[in-house]
Amino acid sequence: MSESCGCSAGGNCSSGGCHENKSPEDLRLESSVSRIRNKVVVMSGKGGVGKSTIAANIAVSLALAGQKVGLLDVDVHGPSIPRLLGLDKAEIRMEERSLLPVPWNANLSVMSVGFMIPDPQQAVIWRGPVKMGFIKQMLSEVAWGDLDFLVVDCPPGTGDEPLSVLQLLGTDARAVIVTTPQAVAVDDVRRSIGFCRELGNPIAGVVENMSGFACPQCDHVEPLFGQGGGEALAKETNVPFLGAVPATSLMSRCGDKGLVFVQAQPENPVAEAIGRIVKPLLAHAGTLHEREGAVPAPQAEGTVKVALPLANGSLCQHFGHCEQFAIVTADTTAKTVLGTENITPPPHEPGVLPRFLAEQGVNVVLAGGMGARAQSLFTGQGINVVTGISGGSPHEVVSAWMQGSLTAGANTCDH
Repeated sequence: MSESCGCSAGGNCSSGGCHENKSPEDLRLESSVSRIRNKVVVMSGKGGVGKSTIAANIAVSLALAGQKVGLLDVDVHGPSIPRLLGLDKAEIRMEERSLLPVPWNANLSVMSVGFMIPDPQQAVIWRGPVKMGFIKQMLSEVAWGDLDFLVVDCPPGTGDEPLSVLQLLGTDARAVIVTTPQAVAVDDVRRSIGFCRELGNPIAGVVENMSGFACPQCDHVEPLFGQGGGEALAKETNVPFLGAVPATSLMSRCGDKGLVFVQAQPENPVAEAIGRIVKPLLAHAGTLHEREGAVPAPQAEGTVKVALPLANGSLCQHFGHCEQFAIVTADTTAKTVLGTENITPPPHEPGVLPRFLAEQGVNVVLAGGMGARAQSLFTGQGINVVTGISGGSPHEVVSAWMQGSLTAGANTCDH
């Protein structure tokens, strides 16, 4: 057992428990970072791979899924985030000696050096220590508050900015590494994986951006830039492959107009591909509870309400296409169904159905398929979701669930 250091804090200096030798800035940094549940650092060893676009769409996807998100742009020499989010005219304010991040919506706040340089022709000429100080200030002196996610957009390479970010955030910060399929990009990105491993930070996975070109008329993907390089790299280095995102002219047009693609074109296959990338991040945060195989019987005893989406009177395999909900009231103590009522939901829009079913007193949703964003919104309303359910009437499905004999297959809506 180590001895107390004897200082006024009564801690152990060697274990980090002593605050006596820490500056007020360091203590403020620790306090700010401790309020962030999940830290995602988007990086790449190569420039021009669309890393900022991926970072912006990840942050917005998480925010639209009901998560409290901060997006920090630490590319001091080429900040792209303000324009991509339509915030290039925004100005930052101060309150009680803290910088206020710029709100994009109620769930997403943004900070970038781009907000501090009104002249687009002004170059930022900073050496390493100045960059480190700036990033530390962005983490400690910005009033981020309590965040479910902080997404950090780093400049390309393995230099001062990504090094500072990972060191300041700690070893629980997870890297999303972006590449394009070409070998010249993959070679540089391979170094980013080694960089994270040397620092001891886990890698959430590799994203292959610009994986072919998606025709805006028919959605056919033509491999103009090649395909498979990012997936091969993930396999070679034994890290998760988060998915491939095709290039589309719609994406670039949205970015130029300050429209985030996943919000402006949510039904586009490219937006759905980004949704599949975000899904593992939400799962790691504990907002998704998907499983295949036997579905555990309910543990709590008493009366519950279970909602099942219906189409043409049968269990609907795609949650967003349901016409009605069967609301089944069940007694989990006696393992009996007490009654069933079919109700027509309001028009399907993001966030509407979770609130609607919560108002009906629903505790559980059993569905064939549901996207990650919707699942997270239901979790935020205190409603558990089980996907991969098929066959049988609502009465039969709920009865099987209570008896512990219900089996789940694959989620039929995996974006």
